[in-house]
Amino acid sequence: MNKSNKWVAYIVFLVFLSIIGYGIYQWIRFRHIDGAAILCSFIVLSYLINWINWGDHEGSSKKGDEGRQIEMKSAKVSYFVLMVLAAIILFVSEGVTKLSDIDNYPLLIVVGLTFVIKPITEFFYKNPK
Repeated sequence: MNKSNKWVAYIVFLVFLSIIGYGIYQWIRFRHIDGAAILCSFIVLSYLINWINWGDHEGSSKKGDEGRQIEMKSAKVSYFVLMVLAAIILFVSEGVTKLSDIDNYPLLIVVGLTFVIKPITEFFYKNPK
């Protein structure tokens, strides 16, 4: 990573810290969890991680075979990690172990969709028209 890329990474890291700090301030001062701060912090964090990995916020634009391999493997792993984390968040946030007691239907639908998105996507890639 050259010198200008390091500066961009530092600036993005400071933006990330300021957004997190603002969210924590809102929570401590007003007892309000700011959803915008949470979402923006995740977006800036992904920007930062891409910048550290590839030197560009969108990932490497000059991906060779190694870059494509990394991208394919990380996509598969991240899909399953996201599936498990969504299920954990559902059960922890609801505090129940019985599926019929869950009241957070949007999150329940998201967790259910994590189980069917990959097979549906594979179906369309396997059977192009």
